[in-house]
Amino acid sequence: MKFSIIFALLLVTSQVLAHDGVKPNVIFILADDLGYGDLSCYGQTKFQTPNIDKLAQKGLKFTQHYSGSTVCAPSRSTIITGQHTGHTPIRGNKKGNIKIGDWPLPEGANSIAVIFKNAGYTTGVFGKWGLGFPNSTGNPIALGFDVFYGYNCQRNAHHYYPWFLHSNNDKVVLEENAGTKTGEYAPNLIHDKALNFIEANKDQPFFLYYPSVIPHAEMMAPEEYMKKFRGKFLPEKSYKGVGPDKKWGYRKGAYGPQPEAHAAFAAMITLLDDQVGEIVQKLEELNISENTIIVFTSDNGAHVEGGADPEYFNSTAGFRGHKRDLYEGGIRAPMIIQWPKEIKPGSETDHISAFWDFLPTFAEVIGEETPENIDGISMLPTLTGKGKQMEHKYLYWEFYEQGGRQAVRLGDWKGVKYDLINLESELEIYNLQSDPFETTNVADKYPGIVKKMEGIIKKAHVESDVFQFETGS
Repeated sequence: MKFSIIFALLLVTSQVLAHDGVKPNVIFILADDLGYGDLSCYGQTKFQTPNIDKLAQKGLKFTQHYSGSTVCAPSRSTIITGQHTGHTPIRGNKKGNIKIGDWPLPEGANSIAVIFKNAGYTTGVFGKWGLGFPNSTGNPIALGFDVFYGYNCQRNAHHYYPWFLHSNNDKVVLEENAGTKTGEYAPNLIHDKALNFIEANKDQPFFLYYPSVIPHAEMMAPEEYMKKFRGKFLPEKSYKGVGPDKKWGYRKGAYGPQPEAHAAFAAMITLLDDQVGEIVQKLEELNISENTIIVFTSDNGAHVEGGADPEYFNSTAGFRGHKRDLYEGGIRAPMIIQWPKEIKPGSETDHISAFWDFLPTFAEVIGEETPENIDGISMLPTLTGKGKQMEHKYLYWEFYEQGGRQAVRLGDWKGVKYDLINLESELEIYNLQSDPFETTNVADKYPGIVKKMEGIIKKAHVESDVFQFETGS
């Protein structure tokens, strides 16, 4: 009875939050390997991101928001399922098929898209998927999305001029990119499809998940963007790269060459910023911007592959570590939410949140039940300033590469443990209030905190038959 009353109140709340009786559209923009300091509204000084900055000026900027993981696939899995990496089915980057595709989310997994579908939304995903190969249980269509266009496979998403993309479960060959040709810049193709999706669904509520591949390596941008920054970030950084592999359709080992990696990095993020601006412009042209929630965040911390130079750009804003680390530089993410009439313009919050909070937040907004097996909590009171915001008892992460890593956020305290295959590995403890850059391990001084975090780790980690801690080099 108590649960029924609470759910009824949530449903009423969602109806109040809808404008003119129409539930809000939701556009979720996920950058790829964008560091906390890579936006000018978060401190970037070498280039500007005016369109993303405008989202912050008109919306809410989070200063203590965390990605779901420190690499791509598990971070995306936490968004879709509302579960942290101790529970979500995808715990790491793992091949699902030798030629194409990644390990799939299983049948019956939670899906944020299904929740939107149940509320009458049209759902689409445009960009990088990485949670299941075509026709598997983890492909986007099987998980409640009406349409998908982009990179199904993360390996293919290493390339900005790929030989193919996917439309739903069908392969789309890009003849203009055959061999070493650079005819079609994939993020532009994907962006056009996303804009078309908005146009086609302007008269009904929609959920648009936009996981951009920018600025993941390789470091490549169209010439019209490269020329804006060429010669401006000297000394330049050169990356040799490798040529294409015609047997598999991927470049061997990793990424293509880039002699001007600094210019390319700024060019890529500028292009992404322009695309955000075009999405906002499209909403305004269609007169639906007032009833559309826009989320902008990044899947993990700044990367160092393919010529990327986070030290030069201060991409981590001083935080320790980067992609694949569980220190703050690997998991603290920029996050901005704009929601006209509901979020106070130019506001900022230090509420501690994570990717697994999106599912319950949106479920509350649209008046849908949330699954019982989630780890997230709704951020709606923080967004609207109405009601009491629940706080996390803790946040938890685990990472399966490089010997295994775990981390806990407990109030102002942060615990990090590396090299888990070494049974003598010890938990490091940092106080983020006094030491935000995690410079001084104080585990010896606070054995009580260490013991509490060890208990959290034991509770939060559920064994996986698929993802095991791996020896790293």
